[in-house]
Amino acid sequence: MTFEQLGLMKPLTDALAAKNYTQPTPIQAQAIPTVLTGRDLLGIAQTGTGKTAAFMLPSLQRLNAAKRIPRPGQIRMLVLAPTRELASQIAASAEAYGKGLRASVGVIFGGVANQKSIRTVQRGLDVLVATPGRLLDLVDQRAVNLSELEILVLDEADQMLDLGFIHALKRIVKIIPAKRQTLFFSATMPRMIKQLADTYLSNPAEVSVAPVATTAERVEQQVTFVNQAEKTALLTLFFQTQQIDRSLVFSRTKHGADKVVRQLAAAGIAANAIHGNKSQPQREKALAAFRSGEVPILVATDIAARGIDIPGVSHVINFDLPNVPEQYVHRIGRTARAGATGIAIAYCAEDEKAYLRDIEKLTRQKVTPTPLPAGFNQAVEALKRLKPEPKRAPQPARNNTKLRQGRGRDSDPRRDQLPRHDPRSDMPRGDERVHGQAQPRHPRPAAAHPHAYGRPQGGEGRTVGNPARAGAPSGQGRPVQAGRPSNGGNGGGRGRGRPAGQRSAY
Repeated sequence: MTFEQLGLMKPLTDALAAKNYTQPTPIQAQAIPTVLTGRDLLGIAQTGTGKTAAFMLPSLQRLNAAKRIPRPGQIRMLVLAPTRELASQIAASAEAYGKGLRASVGVIFGGVANQKSIRTVQRGLDVLVATPGRLLDLVDQRAVNLSELEILVLDEADQMLDLGFIHALKRIVKIIPAKRQTLFFSATMPRMIKQLADTYLSNPAEVSVAPVATTAERVEQQVTFVNQAEKTALLTLFFQTQQIDRSLVFSRTKHGADKVVRQLAAAGIAANAIHGNKSQPQREKALAAFRSGEVPILVATDIAARGIDIPGVSHVINFDLPNVPEQYVHRIGRTARAGATGIAIAYCAEDEKAYLRDIEKLTRQKVTPTPLPAGFNQAVEALKRLKPEPKRAPQPARNNTKLRQGRGRDSDPRRDQLPRHDPRSDMPRGDERVHGQAQPRHPRPAAAHPHAYGRPQGGEGRTVGNPARAGAPSGQGRPVQAGRPSNGGNGGGRGRGRPAGQRSAY
């Protein structure tokens, strides 16, 4: 069967030919004719089997047939995705498929400036790919209009529930038209997804090309039992002795991902990390280096389990086994994509054996155990001698308060080069503020300022007002900031006066 036989128009088949796609996958062969009819659909398929094309190709054809031009801020087709990376990839596919149809495509997600997101949607779009949180932000700002939405797609719907998007989904469904086409796609079918589908889909067609939560057939699965503290040595030895194209390493936590990267770096192995604490530019840079092969090792949390569609991932390593067994299916689905083969390796500590049993029960497959490799003990000893570079803590802002108070003035040879700084302002003391106005700094008597305080030279109690009125020569008192606590007039000044004519900033 060909894409032409499925009923797709020539501009779409030309776009597929440009990407060297000639034969539809099973999910595409079953889903595309159904979506072209306008019927709701619930699709279950293994990850990496072409679900994006299964809903995007027929949807673009339906939008083109209607020949409507979206008004400013109006959206015709909305695709909701759980992660930024997945949203970016879906939008890139939509642009490639819809190029011949001149379909307008946009993508919005968190971590990008709000004004940029507003500019993306303000002209109106045929297709908008979005994460739920940023979409609702724009809805609240009245920057996007969903009142005439024609098609709603939930990709990786089960993960959207895992990440807590259920309340956002309910709110979005309330503000879109009841008469629409709704498409749900996922690799697993938890009970909550089934309930959600029954609520939001109208008489849907169900397409399932493989048993729920089964792994890709071309993935060779292995497990090695090892102590938690020795996993890094095992991982280091693996990368030192094995040939890889690209390898994804999955950690359960963000801190764990960063720690693995630092330990690999200490052994001379380059790797990048990607997780929720990374900024969007950092995540894009790490993915670009991984995609190009410049840094062929990427350490990720489950945020990347469904957000990376990069050909050539030869190995997936579960450094930590997931505590949710469905995540294992999505993790190892990052390899053996588009008909290729791949290897999935799991490191299982004693306290993770229960997770392994849950995975084998879910997938109905036995993961092949493999022994520790030769040279493992030497790798453990070598790793103990390495000291990974510690995580650099942010440096606090320089505080020159002690220098201004006179501590160590004469002992610090750099005192003339240190900038004087008002701790209440980001403005250098070269321009002082008086009543909120910037004033040029120049010597003047303390009496020129109405709030100046002075202290007689004799070390008597603190005198309020012009020191000259307290019997001290003008300019010889020690001016201080207004509002500084008094010493109670008990005499015994601290004896750290400023040179004549200088006062502290107000």
